[in-house]
Amino acid sequence: MKMQGLRWWVVALIALAAVINYIDRQSLGVLWPEIAADLYPNETEDGHKKIYGTISVVFIFSYAFGQAIFGKIFDWIGTRLGFALSIGVWSLATILHTFAKGIVSFSIFRSILGVAEAGNWPGAAKGNAEWFPTKERAFAQGLFNSGAAIGGIISIPLIAYLTIYFSWQSIFILVGLIGFLWLIPWLILVKSPPKSHPWLNEEERNYILSGQQNQDLDEDGNYDEGYNPSTAQLLSHKESWGVIIASAVIDPIWWLFVIWIPIYLSEVLGMNIQEIGKYGWIPYVGAMFGAWFGGLLAQNRIKKSWTVDKTRKFVITLGCLIMLPSLLVMSNPTPVQSILNGILSVWDGTVGTLIDFFYVGGVNIEFATVILMAIILFGFQTAIGNVQTLPSDFFGGKTVGTLSGIAGMAAKLGAVGLTSLIPILTKGGNYTPAFIIGAALALIAMASIWILCPKIEPLKPNS
Repeated sequence: MKMQGLRWWVVALIALAAVINYIDRQSLGVLWPEIAADLYPNETEDGHKKIYGTISVVFIFSYAFGQAIFGKIFDWIGTRLGFALSIGVWSLATILHTFAKGIVSFSIFRSILGVAEAGNWPGAAKGNAEWFPTKERAFAQGLFNSGAAIGGIISIPLIAYLTIYFSWQSIFILVGLIGFLWLIPWLILVKSPPKSHPWLNEEERNYILSGQQNQDLDEDGNYDEGYNPSTAQLLSHKESWGVIIASAVIDPIWWLFVIWIPIYLSEVLGMNIQEIGKYGWIPYVGAMFGAWFGGLLAQNRIKKSWTVDKTRKFVITLGCLIMLPSLLVMSNPTPVQSILNGILSVWDGTVGTLIDFFYVGGVNIEFATVILMAIILFGFQTAIGNVQTLPSDFFGGKTVGTLSGIAGMAAKLGAVGLTSLIPILTKGGNYTPAFIIGAALALIAMASIWILCPKIEPLKPNS
């Protein structure tokens, strides 16, 4: 049996895995007000935030080392079995949350979840390198990253809705079962890499392999395994450090919102779980469009004969420049509220109908705040998809998982640092210092790419 466009089915499944990944990880944040009231009835708001922050740090710290571990695992056992192992373990860990009784048990189960969920990202980078030619990789990565955004869009209202009918313990069981269902089509469809997949027609196989320009080390025009250095040699290239540092400083911006959106909406804007379900998904719509935009823009520029170097730097810089002013404005979203009300007064059609759904008669500060968050996450996803394709731009397929894993570990350690500081920086509900730090991190991400990656192209042993 032959399938047309098999590579798109593969990336669709990987994107769906990202959706499930985010439903699983977001469950705790959405359910936390209910869990905190149940398990810690005598704690203050700041006390609940400190406990949640501690559990979140354990999760991200485990996630960081899981990225490095699973980067190697994917390079050893391949994409097919690597994903099966990753999603199988994280789904089981989600179900185990049902039995958590306090900070220790939650931390243990979140740690297992973090290590296993981390495999999704180096696995996606490796799957992208295997199944797509260079010119399509940024778009494919954008599709995958949009899965994370869609997971955020779905998870917050879904979990909030489920709280009407189920206890928080039952919700963790229901969410965990979804991952086991995903394994069925994955194991059936992804039998092997494209070079030997029995369902891949020859035209698509040749298109994929011939377009993997970074895997032609001897420059004879034929597909080969490319430059696959040892880990020590890999780290001797400044380009590798450009990828690692950019990942380490840009990723905490994402986690600032992923971890703290529900808590911010509850603490600063006074929302309950149902209100969080109404508003909390909107920032992820911006992330979804950013993932598509960043991938399509890169693909378009390469088709217009831009070099990979110029394309990656342009799109990454654009994404960072979108984030910079938006993060600074987060300290006071009132100007955004005024702008949206101005738009509403001029165009009372589609935009007016959408806004009236949230607040009849004008834009409230809640809606303005989540729109601003959406702009920040749009910029983040515009940039990050192209950052994540850099390992496959520089190295051969057998090394992509390793560099992606190391960069992912650095990214999560950076997120651990910022997440650890949030309960201290935001005492009393003032999040301004956190947003200023986020803006500074966006600047550093741009600088690391421009300085440490002077030319984004396939590296060679003597580079």
